[in-house]
Amino acid sequence: MSKRRVLVSLEICAGAGGQATGLEHAGFFPRMLVDSDDDPCRTLKWNRRSWRVENADIGEFDPYVFEETRGVDLLSGGLPRVQSAATATRVDNAEPLRVLRDAAGLARVVRPRAVLLENMPDLVESDQFAGIREELREALTALGYVVSWGVLNAADHGVPQDRSHGFLVALRDDAAEPFHWPAPNADPAPTLGETLRVSMASKGWPGADAWAARADALAPALVGGSAERGGPDLGPTGQKRKWARLGVEGKSLWNDVPGPGFASDGLPHITVRQAADLQGFPQNWQFCGLKGSTYRQVALALPPLVAAAVGRQLVRALEGAGD
Repeated sequence: MSKRRVLVSLEICAGAGGQATGLEHAGFFPRMLVDSDDDPCRTLKWNRRSWRVENADIGEFDPYVFEETRGVDLLSGGLPRVQSAATATRVDNAEPLRVLRDAAGLARVVRPRAVLLENMPDLVESDQFAGIREELREALTALGYVVSWGVLNAADHGVPQDRSHGFLVALRDDAAEPFHWPAPNADPAPTLGETLRVSMASKGWPGADAWAARADALAPALVGGSAERGGPDLGPTGQKRKWARLGVEGKSLWNDVPGPGFASDGLPHITVRQAADLQGFPQNWQFCGLKGSTYRQVALALPPLVAAAVGRQLVRALEGAGD
């Protein structure tokens, strides 16, 4: 049997590498990763010295300059989040929608075999965004792609959060197989307590086991990653209440886990590293920047397990590959 060739990708809005590491696990090698922020670019370079990383705004990125963009199998990206459907017409959405259009324009130039773009579920499901969905569908269909929209809950793919993601997948109409969204895992995702019990106990906190028993449910989705919202926290008031019910104080993030002097029945804060564990980043993955920046990188990432699940389906579609 001949060895299957390596599939290669160009990733935009790459962030801290959650999508890229998941796609790597599925079988894609990124020829180039592009992000407009310094700290995520430093994170990518630190963790994967072999990856080519470019610090550039996607609207100013010129693929003609880089030979690496030619002949890629996949154009992927976790694009800036649109606001909720209730605020769809606000000026806050101008930049995310501009980047969506820029991504479609990049596909027109690069002509990858497949496109994968991740964003908020509202972009996929809400009538408020029907116009932009149709605009993107028409643009990609004109290039010979078959477009699919879908929403996946990260918990269905092993991530210990109740966290939904919206996706656009487009494959050229000569793909080897039709694309199918990944089915949920047979086994349930681990709980918040199961995921963080060992780290909560690692500095001698006597309440770690009792805390883990209380936190016997999926974590709420990590949010609070906006640079405009001040210091790192776990989101707006309603989101903090969800965390508090599971035994986590969401007003800020700690620099370290609780020690032996912390009250057994206290509400610990989580750390950036624990947030990364809840996202499923590799244990040895390091994040560059100050705490606010590193938490934004973690909170805004597509969990690698979800990226891998979608990536495996893309491999099957592109190559007719089995397990």
